[in-house]
Amino acid sequence: MRFVAAIGLVLATVASAQTPPAANPARVDPAAPVPIEVFAELPSVESPRLSPDGSRVVAKSAIGGRQVLVLSSLFGGGQQRSLSAPADTDINWWRWVNDDWLIVGLGTQQMLYGNEHYVTRVLSVNADFQTTRRLDWDKSGLRADDVLWVAHDGSPRILLSRQTGIESESDFNPAVFEIDVSTGKSRRVAEGRPNVYSWYADGEGQVRAAYQYNDEKRSSALLYRANNAESFRVIARRARKDEDGLTIPITFRTDGSAIALDDEGGFTSVYQVSLPDLALGRKLHSVEGYDVDGIIDNADENDVAGVTLTDRHGRTVWFDEKLKTLQADIDKSIGDRRARIVSWDRKRDKFLVEVAAASQAGGLYYWDSASSRMQRIAWNSNTLQSRRLSPVSTIRYTARDGLSIEAVLTMPRHRSGQKNLPLIVLPHGGPSARDSEGWDWWTQYLAELGYVVVQPNYRGSSGYGVAFARKGAGEWGLKMQDDLNDAVTHLAKEGIADPGRVCMVGASYGGYAAMRAAQRDGKLYRCAISYAGVSDLAALRRYDSQFLNGRTIGDWLRSQAPDFQSVSPRFHAADFSTPILLMHGKVDKRVPVAQSRALAAELKRAGKPYRYVEQPLGDHFFSRSEDRLQFLQEITAFLKAHNPA
Repeated sequence: MRFVAAIGLVLATVASAQTPPAANPARVDPAAPVPIEVFAELPSVESPRLSPDGSRVVAKSAIGGRQVLVLSSLFGGGQQRSLSAPADTDINWWRWVNDDWLIVGLGTQQMLYGNEHYVTRVLSVNADFQTTRRLDWDKSGLRADDVLWVAHDGSPRILLSRQTGIESESDFNPAVFEIDVSTGKSRRVAEGRPNVYSWYADGEGQVRAAYQYNDEKRSSALLYRANNAESFRVIARRARKDEDGLTIPITFRTDGSAIALDDEGGFTSVYQVSLPDLALGRKLHSVEGYDVDGIIDNADENDVAGVTLTDRHGRTVWFDEKLKTLQADIDKSIGDRRARIVSWDRKRDKFLVEVAAASQAGGLYYWDSASSRMQRIAWNSNTLQSRRLSPVSTIRYTARDGLSIEAVLTMPRHRSGQKNLPLIVLPHGGPSARDSEGWDWWTQYLAELGYVVVQPNYRGSSGYGVAFARKGAGEWGLKMQDDLNDAVTHLAKEGIADPGRVCMVGASYGGYAAMRAAQRDGKLYRCAISYAGVSDLAALRRYDSQFLNGRTIGDWLRSQAPDFQSVSPRFHAADFSTPILLMHGKVDKRVPVAQSRALAAELKRAGKPYRYVEQPLGDHFFSRSEDRLQFLQEITAFLKAHNPA
């Protein structure tokens, strides 16, 4: 059976819609409660991208409660245009290629050979949003959206890593193609190789490295070549018994060296490395007690311009002198708010800057170096605008085994100075992720209701070094759960929270933790709320193995929970001792709705108190304002019944 492109649609141009003007927050009593509908609003601007000439912005925006891709002119004179996709198709990312063309990553679920698969594609769109072109959709397999490089000379060329089919092992391994996005014509520049799913290119468009992982042997290797004319050769290997991972060059310098992230010393730092021996050279940047998140290249993609990191909050450290000066100038002008440069033109003279605070949704600004002035383009929330809500801080507490845990604490603004307040424990998803100080609509809503909200970065969370991450191995629902419970103990001892009025709320892995809390630790929690939670780890492993990255997810899950059944709430419904609200989106592609359905069925069979709500058009990420509003309404009613503020 020949695989035909699964995303059988092209984005359709829709009429522009103007958001009605919001009330001026300056005229609103700052102590007045914020209506629930405000927290359910979708962001006005998401992931904005400035055109290479600096005149236009493409971003995901909210129109009629839906997220669509919007093209806007910064200087007037151009009609705002929008592109939307059907409800079953995700708009995952977008990127300018040159002044005339963009590329957009799409994804959707498709039944194939009796199984569901998440299929991705790339669409090219001309800059007036009038013409779209499918890039090799009829020849691609499941994954076809990994863009390695975009030409710097103004030509509409990209390097795209994609599967060429799924009927054979050679088709399943992605190859690399150079594609002219204006015509759709392509040529292969690197053949697919067994167990290679990640490719790396340099700033000139040469495919330089490939990461190879064998799930059966649990071994990895790095393949390398100096340019497209050479053959690939293995320059590093790691076996299952090796604790250290491979050093992978990310940015290739013109002097023959490279820039890489490496956890030498226990924390991810930025190094210069030599090629092809991968010897670590000078450490370019590190931060005490935290990992570096990533690298930002210079305009030619042949050196590093800055690094991104998260300590108490996310930020960028710039090496480029112009950008370092710009960041410093903006920081001086915004008081206690935080500025993040999110996009720029080809000359890096014009910038989009997001300015916000953990208690303020903030807005998007335009900076032109020629005038040294910032001009606001949009508020992230048209209703809240610059209004401040509940204060956010970072705390540390000690877990029962002595491990230091960092957590984000949000205090309800209407209850300043009060003690022994009702508490929500809100663990993050992942679990290889972390929370930090930043605007969060969900957390701010719970605080607006009157709850203290704590977001513990339990063991296994990312960003705190190798040792901390490894402490999460094999601890799903065990010590990771203890870390969450120990946050309650700490806040009760400090007089902040009432230990008799606690509820756990979470989504994805956080939803799993909420299920586990209701099942394992009911004496500590008056209720639990799970959105898109995992109830059956073995079933999740089977589901995820159908995806391309499923060749490694099985090994990873085994290390996180060696005995799936003992820590899967679905199989312990009889142990649930506190009421739980289960909510799940029917079209969730990350965690299938069957995970919540199965637990609901077991709880019903066991006669346990629960409520199950399924959102017919809901996904994993609250992409629709209606779903956000329904979720907030449901948790409000549930909390009022079981743990009132």
